[in-house]
Amino acid sequence: MSPAELRDLAIEIARESGELARRRRAEGVSLAATKSSLADIVTEADREVEALIRARLAAERPDDGFLGEESGTGAGTSGITWVVDPIDGTVNYASGIPLYAVSIAAVEGEDPDRWTPLAGAVHSPVVGEMFSAARAEGAFVDGTRLRIAEPGPAGALLATGFGYDPSTHVGDLATVGRVMPIARDLRRGGSAATDLAYVAAGRLDGYFERGLQPWDFAAGALLVTEAGGRFIRPEGADVVRRLNLAGSAELVTELERRILHQP
Repeated sequence: MSPAELRDLAIEIARESGELARRRRAEGVSLAATKSSLADIVTEADREVEALIRARLAAERPDDGFLGEESGTGAGTSGITWVVDPIDGTVNYASGIPLYAVSIAAVEGEDPDRWTPLAGAVHSPVVGEMFSAARAEGAFVDGTRLRIAEPGPAGALLATGFGYDPSTHVGDLATVGRVMPIARDLRRGGSAATDLAYVAAGRLDGYFERGLQPWDFAAGALLVTEAGGRFIRPEGADVVRRLNLAGSAELVTELERRILHQP
């Protein structure tokens, strides 16, 4: 399959699985477990939606690998791996806040620092928007081509997120203090995939957050780069809570300087 065909498959499955997530939320969710902390929850719907995605991909692309937030890895032989977050923004989802997304990406390779993104889809079931991208084909939302924004004279509209570990919050707040001098305002939506999609769409100027997992950014990062932006993880692979930055090239450079190099 070409990247465009992989994108179309991601869109199809994201739409189907997003409808399942929306329907389960309307029926009422139940908490299945906690992960790293009480705030890092997983719902029965997370597991059900990922099982649907994994089954659909296995039927369409049986030789591909799989990396999912809930069910882990599955080796493939094709060189292509699907990186999946069934419900990005689980806390929002469980709390009845309609800001969550299904994120599906196809990449070549297995190491997030070395893989080549091929295709991706980020679907917001409640809003009804489908963001998608294919390598060298551009990024779109429901057929409209996306282009990142350049911050205006009033400053950059930025988004961020905070880790689930309370011990990291002091450092996260210090980071916010470093970037606020160039910010028009700050948003904290609770879904990294959606934040990255909004950067690609020019709704946000930039995004910064530590501690993302590959399934959090795989599709969203491709949206940003295909919309003319830049996505980087500038710290070394041995850093536990790596910084993730997205936006225009100029803004990403300035965010990196302020967060990592400003005294």
